[in-house]
Amino acid sequence: MQYKILGKTGLKVSVIGFGGIPIQRLSMDEAKKVIWKAEEMGINFIDTARGYTISEEYIGEALKGRRNQWIIATKSMARDEESMAKDIETSLRNLQTEYVDLYQMHNVKTQAEYDKVFGEGGAYAALLKAKEQGKIRHIGASFHDMGMMKFMMENTAIESVMYPYNIVETQAKELFERAAELDVGVIAMKPMAGGSIEDGSLGMKFILGNEHITTAIPGMASIEEVEANAAAGNGSIVFTSEEERKIEEITESLGSEFCRRCGYCAPCPQEIDIPTMFLLVGYKKRYDLGDWAEARYSGCKKHAEDCIECGSCEPRCPYNLPVRKMMADVKAQFGR
Repeated sequence: MQYKILGKTGLKVSVIGFGGIPIQRLSMDEAKKVIWKAEEMGINFIDTARGYTISEEYIGEALKGRRNQWIIATKSMARDEESMAKDIETSLRNLQTEYVDLYQMHNVKTQAEYDKVFGEGGAYAALLKAKEQGKIRHIGASFHDMGMMKFMMENTAIESVMYPYNIVETQAKELFERAAELDVGVIAMKPMAGGSIEDGSLGMKFILGNEHITTAIPGMASIEEVEANAAAGNGSIVFTSEEERKIEEITESLGSEFCRRCGYCAPCPQEIDIPTMFLLVGYKKRYDLGDWAEARYSGCKKHAEDCIECGSCEPRCPYNLPVRKMMADVKAQFGR
């Protein structure tokens, strides 16, 4: 397994990390075996979140007696100081550890959220206090909005960023170069495009071909997935002509109806968060996380049924996606 330094954190992480979303659908014993296999294969970075139901608890049980072999990252959607402080304590309890290596602000996507997080009584204050107390060691952030990621990299002391990157989602490539200049670590999430890319080995190899990415975190829920993903961390990143042809085929086949979550479709007159609609339907259809996706969908302020098919979003989409058609599929999947 190859390892890289995660920017200014100084943490030496495996180039293939462990994404903690899919283990929600496993039993405790199954999850432990998968995580132990990852450790055996040289993976030392594991990412989860407060919002991933029992993921933190599973990881805590799996890492009993082997905490020193792992670099643990988790995330919270809390935006105020009190809520973030509570989430940090909950994470420590669930993960059965005295400290979390990397605590991330989860999906900060608007100026209003940024102002709340970094304003008086905001979540960042709780993170700084926890860092001073040794409860967390480093502070990062995850994003689905590229503009906000760029803004926060330039204006805050965050030490790492997490953003989607894969064969069909390469829109942040230049920002990753800027992150390297700022010594900010880069964590690539959604490496399999939410389960849309079936050739996992090629998908991981494509990501590792980008020198500015520190680690990729594919979600893993089986021994076989761990073995296939970990192998990419040992192999060559020189592409054969056949692999280059396959990359082109994947890009073309997914390009017609795959949302890159760039956000250019906004604003929706009905205030629907269009990228989130497509993200959640992907979790339901491809990740086999129906209940989790349903719960998150229910929590959205507006749903696919609120779409009036005005079509104002479609001319703004740089990928020419049939947004109205795709929104109808979301409605069919969730029933509203």
